[in-house]
Amino acid sequence: MKYHEIIVMSEQDKKKKIADLKLQLVKLNLQVSTGTTLKKPKEIRELKKDIARIFTSLNKKNVGKNKN
Repeated sequence: MKYHEIIVMSEQDKKKKIADLKLQLVKLNLQVSTGTTLKKPKEIRELKKDIARIFTSLNKKNVGKNKN
């Protein structure tokens, strides 16, 4: 997911997407912990980065509101 795609999303969509991505991350981490090899080992890293991108965009909007 690209950052410019995240910017145009609404805040509710971002929160929903974070929940979905976290669920996928838990499932992949469970597969790794049970010893199953992943089809795409890079997928975990990509999910973490996507979650971080969404949190960054949410925080950028909140920083502007909190300034005095």
